Amino acid sequence: MSNFIENDLEQAALEWLQDLGYQTQYGPDISPGGSFSERESFGDVVLYDRLHSALKRINKQYSNDTISELVKKITRQQSLSIVQNNVAFQKLLTDGIDVEVKQKDGSIKTEKAYIFDAKDIENNEFLAINQYTVIENGKERRPDIVAFLNGIPVVVIELKNATNEEVDIVDGFNQLQTYKRDIPSLFYYNAFMITSDGINAKVGTITSDLDRFMFWRTIDGEKESELSFPQLQVMLHGMMNKKRFLDLASKYSFFVHEENKSFKILPGYHQFFAVNKALYTTHLAASENGSRKAGVIWHTQGSGKSYSMLMYTRQLVLELNNPTIVVITDRNDLDDQLFTTFSKSADYLRQTPKQADTRKKLRELLSVQAGGIVFTTIQKFSPDESDQSMEALTTRRNVVVIADEAHRSQYGLEAKEKDGKVSFGFAKHLRDALPNASFIGFTGTPVELSDKNTPALFGDYIDIYDLTQAVKDKTTVPIYYESRIAKLDLPQELKPKIDDEYDSIVEGQEETYAESQKRKWARLEAIVGTDRRIDVVVKDFIAHYDFRQQAINGKVMFVAMSRKIAVKLYSKIIEYRPEWHSDDIAKGTIKVIMTSAASDPHEFQPHSTTASQKKLLAKRMKDVEDELKIVIVCDMWLTGFDVPCLHTMYIDKPMSGHNLMQAIARVNRVFKDKPGGLIVDYIGIADNLRSALAQYTPSDRKTTGIDPQVAIDLMLEKYEQIQGTLHGLDYSSYISGSASERMACIVSGVDFVLGKPEDEKKEFLNLVVEIGKAYALCSTSEQAQAINVEISYFKAIKSGVIKILPKDKQKKTKDQIEYEIGQLVSKSVISEEVVDIFASVGLNKPDISILSDEFLEEVKGLPQKNLALELLRRLLDGKIKSIAKKNVVQAKKFSEMLEASVIQYEKRSLETVEVIKALVDMAKDMNELHKRGEKLGLSDDELAFYDAISSNESARDFYENDVLKQIAKELTISIKNNIKVDWDVRESVRAQMRITVKRLLRKYKYPPDKQATAVDLIIEQAEKMCESELDK
Repeated sequence: MSNFIENDLEQAALEWLQDLGYQTQYGPDISPGGSFSERESFGDVVLYDRLHSALKRINKQYSNDTISELVKKITRQQSLSIVQNNVAFQKLLTDGIDVEVKQKDGSIKTEKAYIFDAKDIENNEFLAINQYTVIENGKERRPDIVAFLNGIPVVVIELKNATNEEVDIVDGFNQLQTYKRDIPSLFYYNAFMITSDGINAKVGTITSDLDRFMFWRTIDGEKESELSFPQLQVMLHGMMNKKRFLDLASKYSFFVHEENKSFKILPGYHQFFAVNKALYTTHLAASENGSRKAGVIWHTQGSGKSYSMLMYTRQLVLELNNPTIVVITDRNDLDDQLFTTFSKSADYLRQTPKQADTRKKLRELLSVQAGGIVFTTIQKFSPDESDQSMEALTTRRNVVVIADEAHRSQYGLEAKEKDGKVSFGFAKHLRDALPNASFIGFTGTPVELSDKNTPALFGDYIDIYDLTQAVKDKTTVPIYYESRIAKLDLPQELKPKIDDEYDSIVEGQEETYAESQKRKWARLEAIVGTDRRIDVVVKDFIAHYDFRQQAINGKVMFVAMSRKIAVKLYSKIIEYRPEWHSDDIAKGTIKVIMTSAASDPHEFQPHSTTASQKKLLAKRMKDVEDELKIVIVCDMWLTGFDVPCLHTMYIDKPMSGHNLMQAIARVNRVFKDKPGGLIVDYIGIADNLRSALAQYTPSDRKTTGIDPQVAIDLMLEKYEQIQGTLHGLDYSSYISGSASERMACIVSGVDFVLGKPEDEKKEFLNLVVEIGKAYALCSTSEQAQAINVEISYFKAIKSGVIKILPKDKQKKTKDQIEYEIGQLVSKSVISEEVVDIFASVGLNKPDISILSDEFLEEVKGLPQKNLALELLRRLLDGKIKSIAKKNVVQAKKFSEMLEASVIQYEKRSLETVEVIKALVDMAKDMNELHKRGEKLGLSDDELAFYDAISSNESARDFYENDVLKQIAKELTISIKNNIKVDWDVRESVRAQMRITVKRLLRKYKYPPDKQATAVDLIIEQAEKMCESELDK
């Protein structure tokens, strides 16, 4: 049934691809020995004849010899690395292949040949093949579907059974990783990989981890497809449409090159369609009578905005007439970050971005006639001091200005009067400097309703991808909010008050806004930075941090109000935790990240860092394994700095509006099984958070700043349900007992759960996962602390049960297991080794192939009978699977016996002790199998055929035993001599094997009673033998 369902999904996928105009083929038919063979060997992943024909069709001007050379260039590998080969192929795909052509005068001219026809889509060949066997380095693998572009394998699709709840997308992902390891050459040309279980579908590249495999939720980019629509169909129609596939593979996929690694980036659906819309509006804006306003793209922080800007820039370079692109930010550190992102993909941009760090350099870079990607800050567009005028740097029309965080006040147009002089916002000067340029804005936060500058300069929204959609697509995680102000227990007058008056000018004072602001900040800083308050905050922070790290491993950021307070916080923290400090920039658990100057006070000096040292600290912070866990910041790293493993931000600085939203988005990045980000408020930003969220969509307000009470309520609900399941189990000795008593308590808990019916067992495991995730989000609350030890007990039981349950029921990734057994178990209470059940009950872990009599007797004598039964059941199940690979008849016999025993146990018609005795006897019989073969003078393979032959009653009566043995030996030799690759999917090979078996049986006139089932059983045994031989 399961194979049928998986095959159904495979056939449906092929039909959807046929709807898109793809040809389809059955893999074995075109493989070596197939009806229409196109491959010389199973090691060939490229269909060479199809590639040659396509290149000839697309590049008609070249001779056959030249085309043959092109085929060699495309398929010749320079490296053993999948990534390096993929980088090389990507360059050929996007840039074309150099061809040297001899001219009539004898000179050599370099021209370009192309792998695909971008102008005439139908001139390309799109093919999908199912069951495509590849053998490499002795490993045989057969992906479900491989899609080919002009004979080159560009997409691999792995499908899983939609009706089997034990199998899902994670299994598909793991299968793809196995293919990459065993048959790497299939991925040298790969554009992307898809995995689906029929319900969900995700897509990623050769370098994507599981958490970077993405949904694709739309076919046309206009509306999201309903969840009732098969997600694999949405993905195939959305991504594999011929033109769109060519765009995705050649224009929107690129590599980011880090120091020692390269990553392949594939756009998310929101990025692809947004960039397409932006190109359309840019063409309109830059046209003869265009408005020069291309619009604003609002893609929430963490959803890949920088890469969207990069893709947009690349397409502009291709589509406009050699434009000059100016990328503007309003801060030097943001300029550096964005410039670095673009520089890492200079190959993709086909040019090297330049950074204008002075006004003179900016004028110089913009004085060219065409081309160039220039990075600068808006402050470089400063006017002449004498008359506030700004000269035009270029009057060309093919200039596009990309503004990052386009909503900022610095982009103002309005005039202001001061001391009789009129000054303008930088946007006015920007317009004066580039009078004919077109402007587009990218922002991670929405444009405020009261903001008139942004629409005036950039135009209306082009595309919106809000927080809610990002959380739904799992491109970001939800953000939770926790207030810690009340817990500080400070006198009322010391509690800083942030209200509307904070941003107004003091009435009646003759001072500028900036001066009054500065004075108020100083007053507030004095209150926030008192020694007494710092001490209270630090004690609370350390306690909170310890609880968080027990619940979820990762990094935290503390936002301080000023550099002075940041330094004081650091000193106070290491006073309590001296082991966290290190003078070495490459060591230590905590660091301060701030700007520095030569005139800084003495106490600031230890925290003064150079640009290269800050880069090292950034690298350390992004490395989840590095001991640097805590950074204290003021302004740096609050925008544009991505640390996916950052799970908590402590805010002790007045913040509001976009600045606040951008800061808290540091914790919304996806990382492994991180359930959400947490904002801890020490200063009172709740009202400001509500005000900032007022600009967002209604659904966004629900996914940001979530009250931890939601998690607390969920945790308590799951706690009650778990207690219901464990009713009757006394685990008080775990809470208050010694280490050995705890160990005994865990074993009895595992035994108790294993005694439950199957559905209750499964529910218990799910409840523990859910309570663990809820606990991770509210671990510092009083309610969580009250049941912390009990939760660790539940997790210990779950860990033990998982180790006991049959292995085929497990479908966890390494990360999930780490998360559930490691990170979520309170480290102060229980360590991971507790879950080794064999050791806990005093047994040595058995060798499943032996199951010695001594071991079986030990299991029989265990006081925990449910546990003993489940151990035996699991071990025997594994043993039967091992036998089944060799001997069909014996495996069926033992499998039926095991099933009957378990059914009797579940119906309670037999006592646990009686079932255990029956299973122990069965295990002993299994151990005798090998000895039986020795007594008969037969190998394991021959014994398997002997059992299959002699299972027919008429055969046992008719033949002498020696004749039965002779038939078994001949069958073994015959099958081994005739095993071929692809025997199990190619009908012709299977038919040949059946003929061989039947011919040999006819020779001996077997079976005497002419029963077809007897022959079928021997053929089934032969197939098992083929499988076993090919697995070796």
